[in-house]
Amino acid sequence: MCLAAALVGVLVFLRKQSLLGESLSHASYPGVVVGVVVASPWITTKNEGLVIAVAVAAGAFVTAWIGLLVIELLQRKVGVRIDAALCFVLSAFFGIGLTIASHVQFTHTTLYLKMLPYLYGQPATMTDVHIVIYGILSLVILLMVILLHKELQAISFDRDFAASLGINVKTIDAVILFLVVLAVVVGIRSVGVVLMSAMLIAPAVAARQWTNNFTMLLIIAALIGLVSGFLGNYLSVEGNRYFSRGDAYWRFALPTGPMIVLVAGVMCILSLLLASERGLLWRKLRALRFRYRCICENILKTLWHFGSENEIALEVVAKYQDISSIYLKFILWRLSSHRWVNNTKPRYYCLTNDGRQWAAKIVRLHRLWELYLADYVGVGVERVHRNAEEMEHIISSEVEEQLTQLLHNPKQDPHDQPIPSKDFVI
Repeated sequence: MCLAAALVGVLVFLRKQSLLGESLSHASYPGVVVGVVVASPWITTKNEGLVIAVAVAAGAFVTAWIGLLVIELLQRKVGVRIDAALCFVLSAFFGIGLTIASHVQFTHTTLYLKMLPYLYGQPATMTDVHIVIYGILSLVILLMVILLHKELQAISFDRDFAASLGINVKTIDAVILFLVVLAVVVGIRSVGVVLMSAMLIAPAVAARQWTNNFTMLLIIAALIGLVSGFLGNYLSVEGNRYFSRGDAYWRFALPTGPMIVLVAGVMCILSLLLASERGLLWRKLRALRFRYRCICENILKTLWHFGSENEIALEVVAKYQDISSIYLKFILWRLSSHRWVNNTKPRYYCLTNDGRQWAAKIVRLHRLWELYLADYVGVGVERVHRNAEEMEHIISSEVEEQLTQLLHNPKQDPHDQPIPSKDFVI
């Protein structure tokens, strides 16, 4: 179930329809109730599990599909915004389902109790019949994703390009929506109507942080879905066993459906924080490292302006840096340890030969960019300095070469200051 939901969730996530799963899962609830009531005359002690499972799957599929048609009708025919249409179907259908269920609990009390697992999920009560039915439905989803892999990839990223390749866009759209409805029908038995959307979106969001490749996105999302399903079940069983040993006041249950969603949520949060390229933590560290390099270059440039061989007092350097004195001392210590700066006597610093080369390169890039803005772009001379202060840290060697050729290897900047030659800079 988690595997099927994760695969379909990738398609929904890439199409920016994350709320669609939430709406359709709630829209399926009236079908769950009505399906069980309609099938009640054929329910016996021997076939109870099979009949209820089939009735629920069929009823949920029908009302979820009706909900999908209502969303399309409101959006295309009535002109309602997609977010409003989704919210309307979510609340309206779920309200209808609860209303019907409130009546069924008095007319079919036993059957009503068997419907409750579909509201919040209850995998612990599933039997071999459920494994067969939902296993077949999950296999259908898996096979359709594999067989239509190229078409799904093309339409998920560029519908016009997909149409130009001869792909029937409308048919693939219908297939995707069919898969979404089928995934909802498969998943509500394990995590319930209320939490189903989390199993669609959480694995897709987590996987997206690790890759930009569509195939790998499906594989990673599927693995996250599988791990979430396994650990959710395992933690539910072992957690209930552990917490049932203590005092009765502290006993509480860990239902399987919510535990599956919690595991998926934790994996999603960890991916958002720790993914190598897109993770928040690593992006923050890269930003801090870049800021540290900029401060180092600014300090070297300050020492260069006061004379590359002169010893400059710490107080003088501090006047030109927008950082604390403690951080400044730390960076100067780091520059000294890497032999960019000499600290010949306490609180006085001068550039080493390597430090002069690095500082001269920064000054060269700064003045080249100033000249480019003033002479080539037409920006006023009094306005070029601020932008050059930012650009000097990110201009690559290729851009430097292009600027040199474009400006005919200039010797002075717009302020008539000499531009350090490239020969001096290694």
